[in-house]
Amino acid sequence: MKESLFQEFEEVSAKQWKQKIQFDLKGADYNEKLVYRSLDGIDVKPFYNAEDIEEPVKTPSPKNWSICEKIYVASVEKSNEKAKRVLEKGAESLWFIIPSEDVSPETLFAGLDLENTAIYLRLEFLSADYFKRLRTYLEGENTKFYLHTDIIGNLARTGNWFHNLEKDHELLEEIVQNSGRFQSVISVDARLYQNAGANIPQQLAYSLAHVNEYLNHFDSFKNTDWKNDFLPQFLIASGPNYFFEIAKIRALRWLYSTLAKEYQLPETCHILAQPTKRNKTLYDYNVNLLRTTTESMSAILGGADAIYNIPYDSFYHKNNEFGDRIARNQLLVMKNEAYLDKVANAAEGAYYIESLTKQFAEMALDIFKEIEKGGGFMKQLKAGVIQHKIKESATREQELFDKGELVLIGTNKFENPQDKMENEIELYPFLKKDPRKTLIEPVLERRLSENLEQERLKQEKAG
Repeated sequence: MKESLFQEFEEVSAKQWKQKIQFDLKGADYNEKLVYRSLDGIDVKPFYNAEDIEEPVKTPSPKNWSICEKIYVASVEKSNEKAKRVLEKGAESLWFIIPSEDVSPETLFAGLDLENTAIYLRLEFLSADYFKRLRTYLEGENTKFYLHTDIIGNLARTGNWFHNLEKDHELLEEIVQNSGRFQSVISVDARLYQNAGANIPQQLAYSLAHVNEYLNHFDSFKNTDWKNDFLPQFLIASGPNYFFEIAKIRALRWLYSTLAKEYQLPETCHILAQPTKRNKTLYDYNVNLLRTTTESMSAILGGADAIYNIPYDSFYHKNNEFGDRIARNQLLVMKNEAYLDKVANAAEGAYYIESLTKQFAEMALDIFKEIEKGGGFMKQLKAGVIQHKIKESATREQELFDKGELVLIGTNKFENPQDKMENEIELYPFLKKDPRKTLIEPVLERRLSENLEQERLKQEKAG
């Protein structure tokens, strides 16, 4: 007969734990000393137990995650060669950025194992003709193609539609109504909100409100066939707070599942994750390797379907074989040496993560309801409300960094004064100020360390 190792011990309640801690504090304030108030509005306690969760959050999680490689298609032939090469070196899915309609699908995908390789496509344009060309190419093939169509995301990022409101929606409708050759055609690029400085509840709420705009629009279609296999994609950026980011992805799946029920849709979504840009640094850039490792781990344990790991030098160096290889190898180590592909939904049942998941979901739902009361995401985006809220959060985070209370090692603490970067920069690594006419104020991505780095570069030039 098997006996529990712990049956001889009495259960200890949360109240008893807290009383013991307060006794050991010798009069010091429990909340002041041990409860951490995060920028995301969560009070993190020193311990969690079964009393903190009524029941585990059930989220539909993927059984496997894939290592994704991103390829910008400047040359179709070279991109095809690179795709074959990185698949041989361990990549399992490919993410192509297609800049123009001149890119030939026939040439780009020639010789690739499209039956066993998931293909993500982000077009930097919106075209019915090119969509038809892709559909024709895929006809009769058993493939896994995910098309990133996000007209609202383009408006939020650039301040303008691809064409105009009417034409963009007309093309969107055509794509959705004729999407049978694709696994998915609609995406929500939530990376923008994280990289611009939104906190986690905001990121979740804006992602939910963003996809709800599409669902509201599609729900009016007379043809309801689109509902049968509808699978939205969320592109997310994973931030530095390890456990919070695990909970964020789980909360996103839970929130979308809840929303999908209201539209009588399948309750699953597809998540493609990458590390955030916001905390990456120009000086002591090797620390970026540590940051992208933990951020990728959060995405894996949170339940992302595919992970693209950004190279440590991607924002100041041109695309290079070494940076890509190191980024890919980080994921290969996690999959093959750390065995992070052996268990699905590994975070389920962890009291702390379960509590965070539920709190983030509830806070995001409150923000989502306020957005809907205010007329919906599009109305608030056009009025600048969303941009203002993100700026508020970003400013609070920036102030903490500037004071040294939010630390980026090698940049605002333990920096190396001998570190010189002036001659290393191949790409402009700072926020580009492009004075052009826009319909709305765009949501702008900005790294925390930009001002400090610009000052150090000035000092380098001054000698």
